[in-house]
Formats: sequence, structure tokens, C-alpha cells
Amino acid sequence: MITSTANPKVKRLVTLRKKRRARDEEQVFLAEGLRMFREIPGEMLRELYVSETFYGRERELADRKAGQAGVRPEILSDHVFGYVSDTKTPQGVLCVAGRMPGVSREKLLRPDESGKMPLLMVLDNLQDPGNLGTIVRTGEGAGVTGIFLGRDCVDLYNPKTIRSTMGSIYRMPCLYVDDVPELLGQMKQEKIRTFAAHLEGKRAYDEEDYTGGCAFLMGNEGNGLRREVAELADTWIRIPMEGEVESLNVAIASTVLMFEAGRQRRIRDKSSIES
Repeated sequence: MITSTANPKVKRLVTLRKKRRARDEEQVFLAEGLRMFREIPGEMLRELYVSETFYGRERELADRKAGQAGVRPEILSDHVFGYVSDTKTPQGVLCVAGRMPGVSREKLLRPDESGKMPLLMVLDNLQDPGNLGTIVRTGEGAGVTGIFLGRDCVDLYNPKTIRSTMGSIYRMPCLYVDDVPELLGQMKQEKIRTFAAHLEGKRAYDEEDYTGGCAFLMGNEGNGLRREVAELADTWIRIPMEGEVESLNVAIASTVLMFEAGRQRRIRDKSSIES
């Protein structure tokens, strides 16, 4: 059992928690909590750290999951686990996870093996890790096929982002891009329609057709989409507001758009089956 915060393994965990560069160099991220532990695919579990209390309570689960991944649990005293944890009330289990195998931009821009058309999110300069994690989570639920992030977005592997995904980080393809305008040009070549969520949108979001390949462009929490990105979209859309509300949180607005696209696609698929 590790009982000192000066232990090299403990110092490394703290560095991975705090520093994006360290996570990028090792191509790993930290996934903390029982749910994240239960859902992690065996091939992504690199290391497992458990508190003394957790191991005493969940030893069978910890040993089984670790054994399936070919690793062994490293036990930390409760005090040391609290030191490496990113939460105020640690659940006592922390995974060092390898990242999802890389997916190419070309694959995300084309229909999948079943013929499902791309339903994509393009995130430009998002800065809040909770918003990003929520978009990843709700995107999976809505049937989004991939998420593109500009290089100026918050780190996808920030512990707060990971926690907000509630496990969807293990399954949702996400790809950083250096040049968002270039990506949008490639989308046009692939006949993917792009919709900019914008306060100046002339069309309500539920007046458009999202049953073909499409992408929603979402901007910074405070400033919205950069003008040069918004102007490349095929259509500007808005979510109608009542009262004195001007706009929604970017994660909530993304959820409204993603689930509208999912709803339209379910209706289309149902009609195809019935006909």
C-alpha cells in the first residue's frame, strides 16, 4: 500500500491530473469514480488505483476488472487517494486510461458501414470543461456520429470534462482540427450541410431538414461563433426564445439541436420501414 504523497507514482498522478502536456505526452487521461471504472473497456485500462476503503469493500470487482485488463490494483491509503483525487468526496477508484483509437477525419465525414449519414458537432473555442463533457454525453444519446474540436477548445481530457461525459468519452469519436474553416470546406465537398447556431439566424432550428449528412457549429460560451466560421455555414439557425431570455447555455443549445436531428431521423427511418 502506498501511504506517502511523496511516492513517485502519486506525484505522477497529480501531474497527469493538473497538466495537459503530461497527459498528451503519455496519450492517457484519468477517469475517476465508480461509474467510469465500471464502464471502461478493458483495452483502455492501463493502470488502476483504489483507496484502502474502496478495496476493502469492492475487492472482487476491482480484481476482476483489473485482471481482465492485465493490470493489478494499486492500493493507496485513503489520505493519499484524497490527495490525488479531483473531487471533494472521492469514491476511491481512479483509472489511468489509454485514449480511444484514433479515427480519421475522412471516416467521420462519410456514412458508416450501415449507411448512417454523418451527424456531427463542430465546436469552436469552447472553454468550459463541463459544457464540453455534457455535449459529448448528450451527443452519444442523440446519435451524433462524431465531434470536431478546434485547437483553441478546452482540453477534452481535462478531468472535469471526463467526469461530465459520464463514460461517453469511451465511445464518442472526437477529433481536434487545426483549421476549422478548412474542415468546413471539406464538409461541403462531402455534401454535409452545415448549420451555425447564431442569434442572427433567420430560420428556426425546427424548420430545417437534418436527415442527410449535417453538422452543427457551436461557438464560445461568451462570444458565440467566430464571424469567419459562421460565414462559412450553409444556414444560420436560431432557437426561438420567449420572455427576456436571449440565448441558452451552449451545452443546452447543442442538446436541443442534436435531439431534433435525432427525432427527424427516427421519423424518417420509421417511415421507410412502414413503406
